[in-house]
Amino acid sequence: MGWRARATGLPALDGQAAAALDRLAPMEVPAGAVLFRPGETVKGFVIVLRGRVEVYLTGLSGREILLYEVTPGQSCVQSTLGLLGGEDYSGEAVAVLPSEIVLVPRDTFLRLMDDDPGFRGFVFAAFAARLQSMMHLLDRVAFQRIETRLAQCLLARATGGEIKATHAEIAVMIGTAREVVSRRLDALARRGIVALARGQVRIVDAGALREIADLAG
Repeated sequence: MGWRARATGLPALDGQAAAALDRLAPMEVPAGAVLFRPGETVKGFVIVLRGRVEVYLTGLSGREILLYEVTPGQSCVQSTLGLLGGEDYSGEAVAVLPSEIVLVPRDTFLRLMDDDPGFRGFVFAAFAARLQSMMHLLDRVAFQRIETRLAQCLLARATGGEIKATHAEIAVMIGTAREVVSRRLDALARRGIVALARGQVRIVDAGALREIADLAG
């Protein structure tokens, strides 16, 4: 079975489907590598075995927003849309951790979608989950206060109470401008909720930050 045994969520396949996937070799992707850029043709369906890939969308103003992350068991909606609908990539994908991926070529992907119900179910289930997360992103960006989104981001990203990220990187994560993030972080620091250092935010009062994260509207 090889790499398929490590592919989170991939169902047990047999016959031609299993043989087609077993012929594919996993690829090591270093942190910082760009997997695709806007305007490029979709070459295949990405299965992440290890690591994390982030997909960004850049507006005409040059501002970026983090659309979603692809971790083991998750799908890249940009790739699925491109393979099924023939559209080019509109976002940019970057491996933020050393990653291991398998690229299922277009012809193989389409053949498996036609011939194997198990593979087809895996793709559509992952696609549906990704679309649901995109709807949550739209809800947050459109309707949630900046402070709420910022607090949620800090709590979700913290490791040992610290977030190693610049203000610009946090702005991309929550879909706003760097200047806005800087002002909000300064306000939180003045209240003693966080402490700021270059490229780092330390959570001082997690309880107060959770209260902000739970605010509606």
